[in-house]
Amino acid sequence: MASKSYETLINQIGEMSVIELAEMIKALEEKFGVSATPVASAAPAAVASAAPAAAAEKSEYKVTLEAAGDDKMKVIKALRSVLPNLSISDTKKAVDEVPTVLAEAASKDDAKKMKETLEAAGAKVKLA
Repeated sequence: MASKSYETLINQIGEMSVIELAEMIKALEEKFGVSATPVASAAPAAVASAAPAAAAEKSEYKVTLEAAGDDKMKVIKALRSVLPNLSISDTKKAVDEVPTVLAEAASKDDAKKMKETLEAAGAKVKLA
């Protein structure tokens, strides 16, 4: 069972926005010299056989807002339409502080929809 100090911390984290969580994770990684990326422990034979699979089409994409363009209001509205759970202040912050990661593991269809919607509003979006 978590101690009272941990419960407070867990509640504070639960109230954070996605952008705040991403910034906190980045700060923790830098502070402690670690990575939140899962480490795959595979045998060398498995790594060799994974190479052909890597050539296959990706199923998840990292969506990054690279530039907001000339009309930031259009981009803010477009971003709110593709990420409706993002607060207005977080949406504005994401547009003002580019480059911003909008989604770490979006499906192919969601990533394409986000990119098309934001680029139609004048933003520059990168899928990785």
